[in-house]
Amino acid sequence: MTTKQRFQALDVMRGLTLALMILVNTPGSWSYVYSPLLHADWHGATPTDYIFPFFLFMVGAAMVFSQRALNALSFSDQATKIFRRTLVIFLIGLLLNYFPFTQGPSNLRFLGVLQRIALAYCFAAWIVLYANTLWRWVIAAGLLLGYWALLQLSADPYSLEHSVVRQFDLYVLGEQHLWRGKGIAFDPEGLLSTLPAIVNVLIGYEVTRHLINASDKVKAQWQLFAAGVVMTVLGLVWHPVFPINKSLWTSSFVLLTSGVGVLVLLLLVRLETFAWMQGIYKAFTMLGQNPLFIYALSILWAKTLLVVPVGEVSAYQWLYDQLCRVADPYNASLMFALIPVAVLWVVAWYLHRKKIIISI
Repeated sequence: MTTKQRFQALDVMRGLTLALMILVNTPGSWSYVYSPLLHADWHGATPTDYIFPFFLFMVGAAMVFSQRALNALSFSDQATKIFRRTLVIFLIGLLLNYFPFTQGPSNLRFLGVLQRIALAYCFAAWIVLYANTLWRWVIAAGLLLGYWALLQLSADPYSLEHSVVRQFDLYVLGEQHLWRGKGIAFDPEGLLSTLPAIVNVLIGYEVTRHLINASDKVKAQWQLFAAGVVMTVLGLVWHPVFPINKSLWTSSFVLLTSGVGVLVLLLLVRLETFAWMQGIYKAFTMLGQNPLFIYALSILWAKTLLVVPVGEVSAYQWLYDQLCRVADPYNASLMFALIPVAVLWVVAWYLHRKKIIISI
């Protein structure tokens, strides 16, 4: 297997993950969404619950290449690059929460998807720079087991209302700055639950490092296949005592999603050998070349449609209503979600054609 092939598989996984994230985030109506495209209500996992962990996995994969440049820098230059990248990603996420700037900052949600990516990247970057392979795995295990222990500080450790995850965010951030999608102040991208998310990034780094650097590529793939199966099984076995839960980002959830992530990456590596896959691979590769920019555009797309009026309803509602004229509510909702995927793919295609890579 050539270096180019390995790069392509990673880029395809990044683009595919981004497309699915846009798809599940922008249905025409949240009342009419096919169940696989919804998150699990609490314990358990649907296909949608794998998308964000895959994104973190790919952050770790990208670090294999960025860390090579960081290794050559002084400590102060390393700190400048890492903290600047962290701050930029965090602030973009914060501004996307604030957009369209019609609310006051007193009840602005501080956290979110990009904020978690920023924080998980920051911690993982330092671990990768200054811990060897053995210690990276020790730290990963410590984070997963330590997080399990932290949650036991509550008498009802895996509940929405009483978990340490919620109590910590309430204390540090305040109720007015948390998400309320489940009826009470609770943030699924909370501060404490970012600790196990760091492990998703570390596993993405280790898997990609091994895949890229191994001299025997076939052996490396079999080793990673075994590791993916073991992590998946461990996550499922752990579930009865430490439930798989995306909102709490439990350690069993980390193992399950990381294990499946490894298997998906290996599947993409194998499928690349088929000539008929090349067009599909190229399409997703283009989408994955500017993931932060495309993701931010997807949020702006949805929020702009919600505030632009068309008659007595928003443009968002109007467009969904038009689709309901030609399809049932569920299919209309799915068609609505596919529109930004298509539009943003065109944007990605244009950036690819002009050789524009927007990096931070």
